[in-house]
Amino acid sequence: MSFEWLVKIISNNGPMFIRGAGVTLYISIIGTILGSMIGLLIGVIRTIPMPERGSKRVFLKVINAILSVYIEFFRGTPMIVQAMVIYYGSALAFGVDMNRIVAAIFIVSINTGAYMSEIVRGGIVSIDRGQFEAAHAIGMNHIQTMFNVVLPQVIRNILPATGNEFVINIKDTSVLNVISVTELYFQTKSIAGNNFRYFESFFVACVIYFIMTFTVTRILRFIERKLDGPDNYIMIGNQMQVETPEDMLRRTKNGGVGQF
Repeated sequence: MSFEWLVKIISNNGPMFIRGAGVTLYISIIGTILGSMIGLLIGVIRTIPMPERGSKRVFLKVINAILSVYIEFFRGTPMIVQAMVIYYGSALAFGVDMNRIVAAIFIVSINTGAYMSEIVRGGIVSIDRGQFEAAHAIGMNHIQTMFNVVLPQVIRNILPATGNEFVINIKDTSVLNVISVTELYFQTKSIAGNNFRYFESFFVACVIYFIMTFTVTRILRFIERKLDGPDNYIMIGNQMQVETPEDMLRRTKNGGVGQF
């Protein structure tokens, strides 16, 4: 690798790298948010208790079958193939001329939604059954139980998996170059084609991808720690207070009695 060429490529093509990285982040952020919303909706629907008989049971079975087909199809096929089918297929079959960025966001969203729906369903199933029974005992229906009791816990539990999906989407947007989306990989390929320095050009792209994914990972871990709250709490009457390291030391010196 030539250091001189590396500097020259960055100085001459910096704006193109930045634009490509911006498009990559834009598609990844919007696609992950929309995909997570799709996953939450599907996860709630797929965990609705099935009645023993009646038209509601038939309706739920049909809905679950359709959702299962959607999930299995988008989890079982590569995103690059989905992009080709959705973008070019819709143009050939229905005459729909989709905007490339809109098509990219749509593809990333429905692909993420298929994965997130299973993550959400697993998170809901992991919640103790007693919480569902307690909520139903005080008169809550399934939707109320989900939004008031279950989903706040599920969202916290699936945050690492959601962050992982976000990181995957940042990297997987590179396949969208097949429909000429000008994300980071597409821009890098254009730069490398102009100067014929493929190693140096893609090395720069590699570093940019790493910076984006590393930064996102650290931000998500910070959010997780904030949601977890402090490690130490002590109860005083009917109030819960945070126990700081100074409080712990003072309590130890006073024989275990907290002083506030």
